[in-house]
Amino acid sequence: MSARQSELAPDQLYARCDPAQFSFKTTAELPPLTEVIGQPRAVEAIRFGIGMRAQGYNMYALGPSGTGKATTIREFLTREAARLPTPPDWCYVHNFRDPGKPLALRLPAGKGAMLRQDVRQLIEELKTAIPAAFEGEDFEARKQEVEQRLREQQEQTFGALRRRAESRGYAMLRTPQGIGFAPLVNGQVMSPEQFQQLPQEKREEIESDLQALQSELETAVRELRQAEKAAREEVRQVSRQVALLATQDRLRDLRVKYAGYDEVLSYLDALQDDVVENVGDFAPPEQAQPALPALALPFLGAREAAFKRYEVNLIVDNSMTQGAPIVVEDNPVLQNLVGTIEHRAEMGALVTDFTLIKPGALHRANGGYLVVDAAELLRKPFSWDALKRALRTGQITIEPVGREYSLVSTVTLEPQPIPLQVKVVLLGEPLLYYLLHELDPDFAELFKVQVEFANDVEDSPENRALYARFVGTVARREGLRPFAPDGVARVIEHSARLTEDQQRLSVRFRPIVDLLREADYWAGARASSAVHAVDVQRAIDAQVYRADRIRERIQQEIVRGTIMIDVRGAKVGQVNGLSVSSLGSFTFGRPSRITARTRLGRGQVVDIEREVALGGPLHSKGVLILAGYLGAHYLPEEPLSLSASLVFEQSYSGVDGDSASSAELYALLSDLSGVPIRQSLAVTGSVNQKGEIQAIGGVNEKIEGFFDVCSLMEGGLTGEQGVVIPRANVRHLMLRHDVVEAVQQGRFHIYAVSTVDEGIEVLTGVPAGQRGPDGRFPEGTVNYKVEERLRFFAERARRQEEKGKEGQQ
Repeated sequence: MSARQSELAPDQLYARCDPAQFSFKTTAELPPLTEVIGQPRAVEAIRFGIGMRAQGYNMYALGPSGTGKATTIREFLTREAARLPTPPDWCYVHNFRDPGKPLALRLPAGKGAMLRQDVRQLIEELKTAIPAAFEGEDFEARKQEVEQRLREQQEQTFGALRRRAESRGYAMLRTPQGIGFAPLVNGQVMSPEQFQQLPQEKREEIESDLQALQSELETAVRELRQAEKAAREEVRQVSRQVALLATQDRLRDLRVKYAGYDEVLSYLDALQDDVVENVGDFAPPEQAQPALPALALPFLGAREAAFKRYEVNLIVDNSMTQGAPIVVEDNPVLQNLVGTIEHRAEMGALVTDFTLIKPGALHRANGGYLVVDAAELLRKPFSWDALKRALRTGQITIEPVGREYSLVSTVTLEPQPIPLQVKVVLLGEPLLYYLLHELDPDFAELFKVQVEFANDVEDSPENRALYARFVGTVARREGLRPFAPDGVARVIEHSARLTEDQQRLSVRFRPIVDLLREADYWAGARASSAVHAVDVQRAIDAQVYRADRIRERIQQEIVRGTIMIDVRGAKVGQVNGLSVSSLGSFTFGRPSRITARTRLGRGQVVDIEREVALGGPLHSKGVLILAGYLGAHYLPEEPLSLSASLVFEQSYSGVDGDSASSAELYALLSDLSGVPIRQSLAVTGSVNQKGEIQAIGGVNEKIEGFFDVCSLMEGGLTGEQGVVIPRANVRHLMLRHDVVEAVQQGRFHIYAVSTVDEGIEVLTGVPAGQRGPDGRFPEGTVNYKVEERLRFFAERARRQEEKGKEGQQ
């Protein structure tokens, strides 16, 4: 196939979008876009995932960033959530039986805040009502009656003991050390001197009487202590009855209000019992506080802490929620995901209580939907395991991670787990989805719905109309100027460029939205009321200009000759290959000189890049394919007796990919045949062992990279320069307008080839040659010269081998 037959026409280089197909004057006339562009598979999966209520049917939305995963998911969830019932409120309250295990109460939406306020008001009322009840005449009378009985019993007991002592001649005395007995003489207490003057027998008799009286005193004291205890218990019972009467009246209305909520009623019963048991906490502060002023401050703190156990910790309040909640957690650390138990410092120690239990995203999303970025979730320690545990067990358990790993020894709580019913949606890249599916056995059980978003959509009139509505919707939502038809057409063309396909449109909308914003800016700079194609193009050019400093420096070094690239003449064993470099979001192409040298050897093609560890595995694979092609295409009955070396000249960084394998093969064929290659042409494309040229990526950037270099070189475009690409890449061409214009004017050329033979003919201008009936290539063709050279190498190798054998004999 001749070069003229391989050359592409200008209309094959760019798929133009005709603005005349749009009937609107500006996008302001278009209705808002409500459907999703080009994602039927994802939409069907979302509907299935939302509707499937069985356990484990959580969703993983996979696709490249910018495809609208989060926006689409939220739109569908919002519509579905509005139809679902509002989930209940959740509260934590003090467990009066086991304070270390707070109880969870479930209430209808709005009732949680109501209960918190009702209990708070109840306690405030009891702080007044209970002291008032104890100040009543009835309580005081009953209390004084008990105290009077106790005093009378004391007087009777001690009076009887005194009389018995006096009848025996002894006096009962009250001293600072307590009650004692002493003998009497003439009605007076006997002095120690008088006692010592008594005969021994009399002293022993007195001591025996005193011991007997002391035993009677101890018995009396024990009886009085029992009486005091009984009196205190009687006063306590009276106090309990008074407190019970004071609380019952106020709790009666609450029990009616929360009838049907058994957990709340049980809590109110326990609260009433605790108030009655700890009625002293409700005494007025001036009566209850310690006598020493220094102890007053700690006492007031303890008093407030005592009332804290009657608080209601409302962790989930759905009073303002309509339908099911949708929670998007941007920072899924463990505490934000499943909640936490906070601590506070008191008297040098860390303490906590149920009021310091804080909810997590799972609590807020319970009964609805939770949306989390998968990569962020996996980056946070313990979060992934905690989420899986909650989904697997169907309950939210707040467990301090420090206790599990013995990091801290502070006193903590064990809150009652809360039942969980939530649909989790993870957003992430496809690679992460496949890794989780492969490495985590729980993942497939918990996330059974794969929601895959496509990168692109077919370029059809229907989708172009939807794209125009999308542009209009974004402009309206963000307050941008409306877009004219030519502006929309230029956006659609750029969308096709992003996909590298004339027949597809990109649905990675993030860069498209950025382009719309920037085009609006440039439209404003020229005071236009609408955005036109010139504004879109200026925005594209500005994006490139902001990012192409490195590309510009490389091109300058090529023009100055620092990086050696020939764009004129012809040379043997040398070809211009094309590669792509990516710096952030900016990708550009550049030419590289590839050279080949051949000599007699043992059939080895040496990849110098691989030998010095600069070549990647794909590049090395491409080079190894060349030996297979040479051995099969030339002298298939003879051993391949050459040694060849290939190198990217002036390559100081890694090289990977097989897109240069065809260029390396052309350089080899040129060196073997001695036929020079036109240096005005650059080549890209991979090759297989059958000599077929295969498609590669970055074809537009590669062509434009060589075009720019040729334009900047002395003499500029001469009409001889061009690029040879795989024919399979023709539909991927969306070249810059200046490149298309240069091709149209005959100053630059694009050639498409399908085989190595077609490519070598374009590059050398010499026919490649096909084997004739005699099995030989026509004389003078490239293939004939290559085969003759390889035959020469084979014969030389055979003669050397024969000489070696003769020498051994």
